[in-house]
Amino acid sequence: MASSLVHEFTSENWQKEVMESSIPVLVDFWAVWCGPCRALAPTIDELAKENEGKIKVGKLNVDDAQDIASQYRVNSIPQIFIFKNGQVAERIVGAERKPVFQSAIKRVLEG
Repeated sequence: MASSLVHEFTSENWQKEVMESSIPVLVDFWAVWCGPCRALAPTIDELAKENEGKIKVGKLNVDDAQDIASQYRVNSIPQIFIFKNGQVAERIVGAERKPVFQSAIKRVLEG
């Protein structure tokens, strides 16, 4: 992970870190071989820094956690989900620009 503020989510810690989180969680579904995913990484790092304490930000490698990716029907990456109270509040498909993610975060925090 490039930033210490970006968590690594796995099948083992998913329930505790995402489903039971007391604050909203932004999850970047990605893979090492995915060029657009790697290009999005600096934006994910910036979002983690800018929203520290308001949301938890992390990445889930779809190759290592195929069970989670399948459960949420992630069939293309990158995909960004924002969970609130264990439910999907926002879903963004593709390597969008930072303002798209900022708007989604704002909607979740205000909602």
